[in-house]
Amino acid sequence: MATIEVQPRDTPGERADVPVAVELDEALSIVADQLEEWAAPIERWELQLREGHDFGRADNVEARLLYTGAEQTTSLLFRLDQVTAVQEFGDELWLTLDERDGIATGVHLTPNGVDVELFHIVGPALGGTAA
Repeated sequence: MATIEVQPRDTPGERADVPVAVELDEALSIVADQLEEWAAPIERWELQLREGHDFGRADNVEARLLYTGAEQTTSLLFRLDQVTAVQEFGDELWLTLDERDGIATGVHLTPNGVDVELFHIVGPALGGTAA
């Protein structure tokens, strides 16, 4: 298990500025790294990792991806353990969340925004067809 430091959950002031160490399963650590590596070089995207609601538990990390455009801010909040797959396509990222029985939530992130598909049929990303 890897240990990462994340921001504390929004709680009373005594914890507000103290990073929290959370143990992460290796697979979730890889997901966190992929999200960080994707968002870091893109000017309008920011990744925030914070402690989830179940204090003191391993794998208890929430990710918030923030997109700030000229006149808007969009955010996407999810737990790392909801991520089923991460696929990179150049400067675009496809996240598959909560896959169950071939249906998932699909999130397509680009340097210019985000598309969310709440009822994504799992298969090749971005509209491909399964062989």
